[in-house]
Amino acid sequence: QVQLAESGGGSVQAGGSLRLSCAASPYTSDWYCMGWFRQLPGKEREAVARLYSAIPDKFYADSVKGRFTISQDNASKTMILQMNSLKPEDTAMYYCAANRQRRLCDTSSNIDYWGQGTQVTVSS
Repeated sequence: QVQLAESGGGSVQAGGSLRLSCAASPYTSDWYCMGWFRQLPGKEREAVARLYSAIPDKFYADSVKGRFTISQDNASKTMILQMNSLKPEDTAMYYCAANRQRRLCDTSSNIDYWGQGTQVTVSS
């Protein structure tokens, strides 16, 4: 059973930056897609950003386009979410997500594996 672990959450003022990392244990590279979701209490988990092993394109929620960047760091074997120009409305629990099966990483119901989540809090 593969486990995903996030790190890098925390508290920051509006306009600041945070970098989230996600590592798989044991390490595996045979993902169909990987991504980041976020969730507020009482709300559905929403897709923030995702990437697919077979194509170079990255996909982002409209609310984070131009501010967040998803990438894979092959040296550290982690998936990264670089978050810049953070806003108070970005405050949420952020989850790493991944699929081995050929299902899109665009909705929470499609996801095979989840991390435990890391809290991001942006103050105004």
